[in-house]
Amino acid sequence: MLEPLTPDPRAPLADAHPLAKIAAALILMVALFITIDPLTPSLVLIAEVAAIHLIGVPLRALLRRALPAFIGAIGIGVFNAVLSGDVTGGVAIGLRLMGIALAGIIAVASIDPTDLSDALVEHLHAPRRFTVGALAAFRLMPLFADEWQTITMARRARGLDNGRVTAFFSMTRSLLVAAIRRATRLAVAMDGRGFADPGSPCRTLARPRTINVRDWSLIGAALAVAVLASLASIAAGVWRLFLVR
Repeated sequence: MLEPLTPDPRAPLADAHPLAKIAAALILMVALFITIDPLTPSLVLIAEVAAIHLIGVPLRALLRRALPAFIGAIGIGVFNAVLSGDVTGGVAIGLRLMGIALAGIIAVASIDPTDLSDALVEHLHAPRRFTVGALAAFRLMPLFADEWQTITMARRARGLDNGRVTAFFSMTRSLLVAAIRRATRLAVAMDGRGFADPGSPCRTLARPRTINVRDWSLIGAALAVAVLASLASIAAGVWRLFLVR
C-alpha cells in the first residue's frame, strides 16, 4: 500500500496534460453513471485496465491501492442483488462503481499536483491564492504523520498516558494546533510573495503548457470508448437508463 504510484516517463501518456486526463476520466464516469446494464461497465473496465499501461502507473501497485474501492463496490452490488432479488442489476451496480473508481484512481495517480495547479491557473483561470495554497497544503500532508509520531514520543518522554483511546483526543488537539501554526506561517509566506493581491498584473507562470493534439486525442479516445460501449449495449438490447426501471 505504501509503494509510490510514480508513472513511468517512457509511457505514451505519462506526461499528458492533467486537464486532459481529468476530462477523459469524467467522460468515462458519466458514461457509467447514466446506465445500469452490466455490459457497458464491463467494456469500459477493459479499456481502463488497458489504459493503465499507457499511463505508465505500475499495474499491481495501482490495483492494490484500488482494492478497498473494489471491495466496497462488490459489497454494494451484492447488497443490492440480495435486497432486490435482481442478480443482474447487482452485478451491474458493482461493475459501474468499480469502473467509476478505477477511472478516478488512474487519473489522480498519474497527475503531478504541481502540474495540476499550474493547469488550473493557466487554462481554467482558478484563483492563484487558493490554488497554490491548496497545493502547499497537499504537499504538507505527509508531515502530519511525522508530527503525530513526534507528539507520541513527546508524551512518552513525559510519562503521560499513551493509550490508543484516552490519548487520541489530546494528541489530535496538539496536531491541530501544530497544523494551525504551520498554516499561519504559510499564509504569511504567501503574502510575502505577492499572493495577497489577486489582481496583480506582474505575476506570470513559470511552466506554461498548452493542450496539444495528443491531449485532445486522449479525450477523444475516452469519448469513443464511452460511445462504443454504450452502442454495444444498445445493440445487445441490454442498455438501460438509470432513471428507467
